[in-house]
Amino acid sequence: MFKKLDKLIVKAFVGPFVATFFITLFVLVLQFFWLYIDDFVGKGLGVDVIFRFILYQSAVLVPLALPLAILLSSLMTFGNLGESFELVAIKSAGISLLRFMRPLFIICVFISGIAFLFTNYIIPVATLKSRTLLSDIVYAKPAFDLKEGVFYDRINGFSIKIGKKEADSIIKDVIVYEQGNPLQDNFIIADSGVMRVTGSKRFLEFNLINGWRYQERGSEYGAGAGTEFVRLGFKEYKKQFDLSSFQINWTADSVNKNNEKMYSMRQLNRSIDSLQHENDSLSIRGFKDLFLAYQFASLIDSNWKETTASIQGKKSFDDILPDSVRYTINDRVQENANALKSSVESLITVNNDREKTLRRHKIEWHRKITLSLACLVLFMIGAPLGSIIRKGGLGTPLIFAIVFFMIFYFSSTTGEKFAKENSMSVFNGMWMATIILVPVGLFLTYKAMHDSQLFNKERYQRITRFFKKKKTV
Repeated sequence: MFKKLDKLIVKAFVGPFVATFFITLFVLVLQFFWLYIDDFVGKGLGVDVIFRFILYQSAVLVPLALPLAILLSSLMTFGNLGESFELVAIKSAGISLLRFMRPLFIICVFISGIAFLFTNYIIPVATLKSRTLLSDIVYAKPAFDLKEGVFYDRINGFSIKIGKKEADSIIKDVIVYEQGNPLQDNFIIADSGVMRVTGSKRFLEFNLINGWRYQERGSEYGAGAGTEFVRLGFKEYKKQFDLSSFQINWTADSVNKNNEKMYSMRQLNRSIDSLQHENDSLSIRGFKDLFLAYQFASLIDSNWKETTASIQGKKSFDDILPDSVRYTINDRVQENANALKSSVESLITVNNDREKTLRRHKIEWHRKITLSLACLVLFMIGAPLGSIIRKGGLGTPLIFAIVFFMIFYFSSTTGEKFAKENSMSVFNGMWMATIILVPVGLFLTYKAMHDSQLFNKERYQRITRFFKKKKTV
């Protein structure tokens, strides 16, 4: 009986989980493209480049889509079973809710393990490739697009205007504004011509017919005695424009590999250990280097207490110094103090930067665990909540899923921000969402086991009717 029951709950869960996972992943990828749509349009990207970027970005967003899919699918599964009174029949047979949840809990543990392996080994590679590809696309120029009646100035050193484009790449009323240097301008005007791109797509060629070329020669500092204006008529004239700047220069992945987001957990452990050791040694060495130029540095730890006690009750240093050298010594002391202050400020800046780098590495280390564990945490919320609300479909479960996922997302991002700013320890910041949601999941599980009416609409309607009657009386 229990085996059949396990099959029932697993079959009821798998379908919604697969559907919600791919829908969630599609929405997240679509949201990403919505942010960068201006950087993709007009770049002349091939279909293979677009699909390759979608593949990498989808892999990066999987750890965020999995918890939401588990939350929504568990809500839908237990809501459907509660709405059809199957949960009531199961409980009446003496089977507890925890026993009924056990097969899905085991599945979620397995999904969390897969998510951890995916986050540890696949995500760093996908992040590296997607970021490299995105930076190449963003910094690439828009594809060459010459429109009628509009000056086109995206080719360095030229501005081109075409009156009309006809079939077979024939162009009419061509004006080419050629800037040789900031103070001398050259023009080419032609009645017609043929425009074509070379086979390598490296050059744009204009074979112009019946036109004039106006050229200014002379000193590059402006018009003067040696300046010449040359007008040259032609029947045929060939002009080439270099289009290499419009081609995307693909960057090697190795350029961006030295980033904590591209590391696995083993690499992060090694980096954190080396960074911690370097920071400790730099702090000690920096303190010694500050006082290296001063003679008292070698005596800073010797006979300090005895020397301090021996001078008590005697004249001060200012009383011993004669007036002729007192001001000179004060100026030198002030100069040394200012130099020491700037050195200390520089050392503090360097130390803070290194501490930020160390915190970023620790944040990525904790992120690999918290994102995979979020699948279990949100299942602990979704399963009991679905059995409480007893509503299936996508309506009510979707609303509750969005609410709790927003709580999870905002608490995790807020905790990460506090950890980066050192306002909170890295552990507390990265585990803030788990610390907040685990008690909520335990509370909902307790309420579901005791058939709570926490989210029952009829209960609140009865309460509302009770207060209305009391008000009328």
